[in-house]
Amino acid sequence: MFDINLFALSGQLLIGLINGSFYALLSLGLAIIFGLLRIINFAQGAMYMLGAFCALLFLKWFGMSYWVALFVVPFVVAVLGILIERFLIRPIANLDHLYSLLLTFGIALILQGSFTHLFGSSGLPYSTPAELKGGMKLPFMYLPNYRAWIIASSVVICGLTWYMIEKTKLGAYLRAGTENPQLLQAFGINVPLIITLTFAFGVGLAGFAGVLAAPVYSVAPDMGSNILIVVFAIVVIGGMGSIGGAIITGLLMGIIEGLTKYFYPEASATVIFLVMMLVLIVKPAGLFGKEG
Repeated sequence: MFDINLFALSGQLLIGLINGSFYALLSLGLAIIFGLLRIINFAQGAMYMLGAFCALLFLKWFGMSYWVALFVVPFVVAVLGILIERFLIRPIANLDHLYSLLLTFGIALILQGSFTHLFGSSGLPYSTPAELKGGMKLPFMYLPNYRAWIIASSVVICGLTWYMIEKTKLGAYLRAGTENPQLLQAFGINVPLIITLTFAFGVGLAGFAGVLAAPVYSVAPDMGSNILIVVFAIVVIGGMGSIGGAIITGLLMGIIEGLTKYFYPEASATVIFLVMMLVLIVKPAGLFGKEG
């Protein structure tokens, strides 16, 4: 019988929700890129790392505040995504998906190695914005304002992205471009441009997550590689290409991870992969995925 400490349990649930917020943003970007473009983007973790570093460097070089960086940095990362898609991925778009996987994996290694060479492997601090310092005392826990901001902003961005893709005309164009690009092109829609912007938006989400993470975690070159494998497992659990599945599963896996850290800490690092194994046995397409 467990002797439950509500303060400790609520603290672990908060950590789980914060991790789940980052999982949701990163897996959403992966799901968009794979679901709409059929590109397995192994550079997503590097884009997350790049977002955190851009926020830090823009602060040091230009005095750019956190709030400005929150809007500028995702755009900068998205521009890099446009260049990657246009000049590196597009030339091999008609080849086997394995080529794009290896290409993006190589890009990730180059970015991580470059930043390790320039800034070292140890983490660099990024201060919490003054407006979000402090916290709120709740019945069973102390909730830091910045942690609450991470959860709220992640849920809002994920919700708006889901609505845009599933409920708007633009989202219909994106889905149609995946299923029948020739027909959509016949109606005068610039399909290559849609593909490029979709890839840019997916990696821009990773850049946004990186800015959010900078004040919480140390800004380090390996921060993307550490989270990427977990995020890929979450995308598989939710269903490859499922937008709603990526969001729900990301948040849910963060909570499960937090609960595991409280009740059985030894399994906290592997519980997500255990869930993935069980889900694939029961439903190979993932919880929200469709059979191929």
